[in-house]
Formats: sequence, structure tokens, C-alpha cells
Amino acid sequence: MEHYQLLKYAHLIPAVLLLAGLVAHAFMLWKAHRGGDATVLTRKLRVTRLYSLPALGLLAVSLPISGWWLVHTVGLSLGASWLLYSAILFALLMLFGLLLHGRLGAWQTAVGNGAVPTKLLRFVLAYAVLVFVLLLAIFALMGAKPA
Repeated sequence: MEHYQLLKYAHLIPAVLLLAGLVAHAFMLWKAHRGGDATVLTRKLRVTRLYSLPALGLLAVSLPISGWWLVHTVGLSLGASWLLYSAILFALLMLFGLLLHGRLGAWQTAVGNGAVPTKLLRFVLAYAVLVFVLLLAIFALMGAKPA
């Protein structure tokens, strides 16, 4: 039973860190954008793209691995619909996460050049909201699984 509890925490902690990291970075970038200082925003975008998003990506990739191990330990079927739906949502999460990474790079370049089109900011916001909603949907499916 101790093994199961350890696996549960190994799955729960990265999930909480992933959600908290996304919220913290969204707030940090919003605050830097509202501040109006282009050098601060460029630096925060660079740090977010080079360090934070890859770290959050590693946390996200660890979730299916620890989740599979947890499901395998409990003995649940890997063909369960809640698990299959969450796998599809996870693939979409990774796709939109990569698109968000690209849009943040375009935003960083535009800030460095001095002109940020509003269409670019709308794409960044749309991808960020999609990533957040997909993550919450996966969490909801994990919470709704059979006991």
C-alpha cells in the first residue's frame, strides 16, 4: 500500500506544479505586458520560453507515465473511456502547448522590434486559454474516474 501512496503523490505533485506554473506565468507575463517596459517583457518571455515551458513540458510528460503506472498498480483497465478521453486531450494539450511556445517566441520578437500586433496577442491568449482549459478537463476526467 505504501507503493500506491508514493505513486499517487508522484502523480499528484507534478499535476499541481503544472497548473500552478501555468497560472503563475500567465500572471507574470500579463503584469509585465501591462507595465509597458519592453526590456522586462522581453526578458520574461525569454526566460519563460527557454526554461519554464520546457520544465512544465517535462512535468506534463511525466503525468501519463506516472498515471499509467498508477492505473497498472491498481488494476484498472487501460481501455476505460475516461482514460482514453484524457489521452486524446493530453495529445491536444501538447499540440497547443507547442503552438503557445511558438506564439510566445513571435511575441518576444515583436516586442524586440517595437510593434506588437493585437492579432498576435489574441493568438497567445487563445492558446493559453486552450492549454488551461484542456488541463482542467484532464483533471476533471481524472477526478471522475471510478474509485
